[in-house]
Amino acid sequence: MTQQWDAGRLDSDLDGVAFDTLAVRAGQHRTPEGEHSDPLFFTSSYVFRTAADAAARFAGEVPGNVYSRYTNPTVRAFEERIAALEGAEQAVATSTGMSAILSLVMALCSAGDHVLVSQSVFGSTISLFEKYFKRFGVQVDYVPLANLAGWEQAIKPNTRLLFVESPSNPLAELVDIGALAEIAHARGALLVVDNCFSTPALQQPLKLGADIVMHSATKFIDGQGRCMGGVVAGRNEHMKEVVGFLRTAGPTLSPFNAWVFLKGLETLNLRMRAHCANAQALAEWLEQQDGVEKVHYAGLPSHPQHELAKRQMRGFGAVVSFEVKGGKEGAWRFIDATRLISITANLGDSKTTITHPATTSHGRLAPQEREAAGIRDSLIRVAVGLEDVGDLQADLARGLAAL
Repeated sequence: MTQQWDAGRLDSDLDGVAFDTLAVRAGQHRTPEGEHSDPLFFTSSYVFRTAADAAARFAGEVPGNVYSRYTNPTVRAFEERIAALEGAEQAVATSTGMSAILSLVMALCSAGDHVLVSQSVFGSTISLFEKYFKRFGVQVDYVPLANLAGWEQAIKPNTRLLFVESPSNPLAELVDIGALAEIAHARGALLVVDNCFSTPALQQPLKLGADIVMHSATKFIDGQGRCMGGVVAGRNEHMKEVVGFLRTAGPTLSPFNAWVFLKGLETLNLRMRAHCANAQALAEWLEQQDGVEKVHYAGLPSHPQHELAKRQMRGFGAVVSFEVKGGKEGAWRFIDATRLISITANLGDSKTTITHPATTSHGRLAPQEREAAGIRDSLIRVAVGLEDVGDLQADLARGLAAL
């Protein structure tokens, strides 16, 4: 329950209010100065009233700030707002989305534990599991995202986590989160969902049965390509372990970045609706173009999991991927012919971006790993922004003409 202090009075709590209200109000704790906007706390340490007060706070016996590596009021406000939006007991913020995955696995897994990962995840996620977690004795296997029978067959007695992106990057593949959660729980494992592409505005995995949800806040939570950050959310018992790792290892979110993310959350639902509308229009238009061989977007009836997307999401997201004629050369010609859209691998920005996943976001994967993930040389990913959709179509038409 979040309460606000203003000029000597406590506002009513926010239990039961709508998503848009939580996105604007949750987590805000006003100081006695009575500021209306979220305050920004730039400090590394905090002053204690007495030596005994310091000892009690360091020991966790009384609440309060200790050191900004793991206790900062601005960061805490962001964490509480994310927890409210995702329906989590607690959220823990980190310096990037990748450090969120690092903190989660380091906190909850030990040498000898087994983790199942979807084949359809961000390239750096695969690299983290393959090159680093395996080095420290964590066993890792990969399963096709939508294949529930494959997940059930791959679980071992020592399986600790099932880790998925749904929708996935960049092909917008989905898994039935509720069904996969049941499979995980029946075998004593936890289901972790990377919710970066949807945000809680479009999908709330914890309410569908997942145990933990994570984000690269760098993307749509910020919404304007300004700051890097990550966040993990779930039950207190699991987040306590993540806080312990954060306190010791220090992949900490900057208070300034947390403040920017708080501002981004205030418009999250409005932005995601606009992103989805533009993406839907572009996906439908691309599907009619001669130079396009296939469009990957869950909002299209042609998407194999369109009905599942309608059941577990409130919108189909902003990322549209499509395959063009001519392989890598054709894809590069298409990208280079655009003039308005930004050639960059980032996404979640108000500005539309375009990239060639096989040589950027998934470029560090071995060819067989890209093949398993469905990342073909002909694939282009567009993260649709907030520009006029007619102007975006005109720019993509330049790419088509170059084919």
